[in-house]
Amino acid sequence: MIVHSEDPDTEGAIEELLEVAREQLGDAEVKGGVVFAGIDHDHEQLLGSLCDAFPGIALIGCSTDGEVSSEVGFAEDSIVLLLFVGDSISVGVGLGREVSKDVAAAAKVAVEQAREGLDGPPRLCLTTPEALTCDVAALVRSLRGLLGEELPVIGGTAGDQWRFKRVLQFCGREVVSDAVPVLLIAGDLLVSHGVASGWTLIGKPGVATVHGNVLTRVGDMTAIEFYQHYLGPDVFPTGEYPLAVLVGDGDGDEFYLRAPQGYDLESGSVIYAGTIPQGASVQLTTGTRDAIIEATKSSVDRAIKGYPGSSPKGALVFSCAARKQLLGTRTPEEYTLLKGSQIGDLPFCGFYAYGEVSPVRAGEAPHFHNETFITLLLGTE
Repeated sequence: MIVHSEDPDTEGAIEELLEVAREQLGDAEVKGGVVFAGIDHDHEQLLGSLCDAFPGIALIGCSTDGEVSSEVGFAEDSIVLLLFVGDSISVGVGLGREVSKDVAAAAKVAVEQAREGLDGPPRLCLTTPEALTCDVAALVRSLRGLLGEELPVIGGTAGDQWRFKRVLQFCGREVVSDAVPVLLIAGDLLVSHGVASGWTLIGKPGVATVHGNVLTRVGDMTAIEFYQHYLGPDVFPTGEYPLAVLVGDGDGDEFYLRAPQGYDLESGSVIYAGTIPQGASVQLTTGTRDAIIEATKSSVDRAIKGYPGSSPKGALVFSCAARKQLLGTRTPEEYTLLKGSQIGDLPFCGFYAYGEVSPVRAGEAPHFHNETFITLLLGTE
């Protein structure tokens, strides 16, 4: 069940959320929830009110760079709440702190805490982690190692309305930073997901020489030379030309993106919004705004195609704040495409993140993405 309030006053938004939720819930028992909220709300008041209203709720969430739902559409500075109900599932949450110091230890604590709330093996992991203080790619690898490669790990990193000062993570009543919240669901649950970006590969791949999130060389060229070799001498690395990191068998059919955040002309290196594996096969991409928007539908279509049942009940969506920046006033068109897609009649919600988390394809290991749109379908039949 999804409820969404655009009231900029936190107290008013809480009253609206709870009134609508209670009307829709009836006697159903709330097991868990995910909440996405604009950075300027009173988050302690929000979480406290939700936990008081739904005793025992397993709740996570984060601050955002924008919100979206089937109830309201695209919004900013709003609050959207997804509630998990039903006797056939169990939900557990956990919180790992100080991810900047030790991502593996934080992930372990979060997963162990979340497992305590389950009655059986997990079917899905949702996460809304820190983005500014830690290596999110390493965090995702740690979650993958703890949960197994076949368990879907899906989510988005917290945002703060493109300020890049302090993003917030939620778990239960707690509002924190530098942390990783995890929500696990066990029981009667079917899931599928779809990933698309709208960017297409250009040029030829090369072998990356990197230092963390800094690309120094591709083959025998500096990183900037690599860009200008394929895009022209007057082109410099920007978010319009993300770097594809090829995965799978390396034939270019599967990749995740890294968005440039800056570059150094003297060394020829490029800084990205995420680490890149040493020796990875990388390739440049290009895309139009029309293609970026159309990727929303492609993501949904892939999720529908992979759904193991016949009737999904709802969806979570995760788009990227960098996509929002590039699209500008066209950002609401992502919602328009969602409403016109195969999930248009389903309840759905999501947010604009500073990076997205999911496998590239079903059954594969999860990755940290930039500039990507992810659709997660949920159901029981």
